[in-house]
Amino acid sequence: MVNTGDAAPDFTAPLANGDVDSFTLSERLEDEAPIVLAFFPGAFTSVCTAEMCTFQDRLSAFDDVDATVYGVSRDSPFTLNEFRAQNELEFGLISDLNQEIVDDYDLAMDFDDLGVYGVAKRSVFVIDADGEVAYAWVSDDPGVEPEYAEVEDAAEDAA
Repeated sequence: MVNTGDAAPDFTAPLANGDVDSFTLSERLEDEAPIVLAFFPGAFTSVCTAEMCTFQDRLSAFDDVDATVYGVSRDSPFTLNEFRAQNELEFGLISDLNQEIVDDYDLAMDFDDLGVYGVAKRSVFVIDADGEVAYAWVSDDPGVEPEYAEVEDAAEDAA
């Protein structure tokens, strides 16, 4: 599992931002760090929707320290664009449809009873301008949301 102090695994993936663009973590660090990666199991589910909407509601706190927030899930970029639109999210959502980022960050979780496998554990990473993980939070309970004030503090400290 990726921990505080580790080099953040680099990746390139589709970015749902109203359109579909390419996102490469290492290329975004210079202009957008600290970067907050908020992994969530699935769009349009209750806790995930609440979490992403809470990040939206608190976006100004991240903007104040020049931090950039991105959600990350296994959903397709097209699903994520619809999720963004319906919830009026102003930040981009990264599609990990092929489970590569989830695997690189060691976050895969299964819902055996639902027949759903390899989704992201709810987790948040703050990546500083050097590509180092300044903050890591991973929950084994998909019903638990992060401590948003703690994430904001970590982003401010990494700025």
